[in-house]
Amino acid sequence: MTSLTSRQIVSRAIHFQTPPRLPVTMGCFGVDDTAWVGGKTPVGWVPAVPGQDEWGCVWERTDVENMGQVKGHPLADIGGLDRFQPPDYRDPSRYEDTQTGLVKAEAQGKYVVSGIFMVLFERMHTLHGFENTLVDLYHDRPAMEALADMITDTHVTLVREMARRFPGRIHGWNMSDDWGTQTAAFISFELWMDFFFPRYQRIFDAMHAAGCDVWVHSCGRVNEIIEGYIQAGVNVVNLQQPRALGIRKLGERYAGRIAFQSLADIQATLPTGDRVQVAQDAAMLMAHWARPEGGFVFSDYGGDAAIGVRDVHLKRFMYDQFSQLSAQLYGEPLPPLAQAVAGT
Repeated sequence: MTSLTSRQIVSRAIHFQTPPRLPVTMGCFGVDDTAWVGGKTPVGWVPAVPGQDEWGCVWERTDVENMGQVKGHPLADIGGLDRFQPPDYRDPSRYEDTQTGLVKAEAQGKYVVSGIFMVLFERMHTLHGFENTLVDLYHDRPAMEALADMITDTHVTLVREMARRFPGRIHGWNMSDDWGTQTAAFISFELWMDFFFPRYQRIFDAMHAAGCDVWVHSCGRVNEIIEGYIQAGVNVVNLQQPRALGIRKLGERYAGRIAFQSLADIQATLPTGDRVQVAQDAAMLMAHWARPEGGFVFSDYGGDAAIGVRDVHLKRFMYDQFSQLSAQLYGEPLPPLAQAVAGT
């Protein structure tokens, strides 16, 4: 078996440098080549109302486990933007516990990831409202530019603060921005490139300047958006609905140009409990999205009840399928689950 650390295995995979096995992020089984390390809310911060986040957005739980929805948009009236105060990521109290997490992750040889929840578009519409944001991208472009620039500046500050305080110790940044419906992106690719691309590039450039890789999650049929992500500097795209995207077609277009983080389809496959279909997804993903040089990270979704997975053994079956495929393509299987669960 390889003597490489988890960090080395992940890095080799996403940079197409021939890993000895698939990297894996399956915390449900205690198997994860990555470790998340970040800041916290600053000392003294308390929500003004229940469910409020640091940006002032007020969340309510939905009927679906692990899902929430913003019902209070602090910038529904964009006229309040000049008086709005985003989170201050220069506050040193945010980072009081970060060192402890870093030391633990480094002792385990992990690939260390920090993150941004709702990096740009999602934060825009949680602040201003989804419909308002889409409409005002066309009808009040200056206001939307000011909103997007404020969010971009705030997140660039976060990245630079982490880099300044913990130089060279964060290996990747993981973030979310859902961009698609079941059939297409919310806006045209031309508008995406004109408006969002330069702002994403600013954020991703700050991450790369700190020596970090860029990981982005996006739900829906975001086939065109992936091209924009590649041009903006994304290293890994997390896609959890591969069947909606078209596994073969997406592989023909992007495999080898960007690394994928995925699993059997969380919408069309895993909820069915059909092991034949799970095995087919695994085989297709490895055939069309992975390369012998790398380019694939096997991941978990993390909320079985939310996606309707009732068979407690189904994900273990999926793990075994990817383990066999890892051995076939790279030479080594995934770490044994019994040892990982036992903590050895």
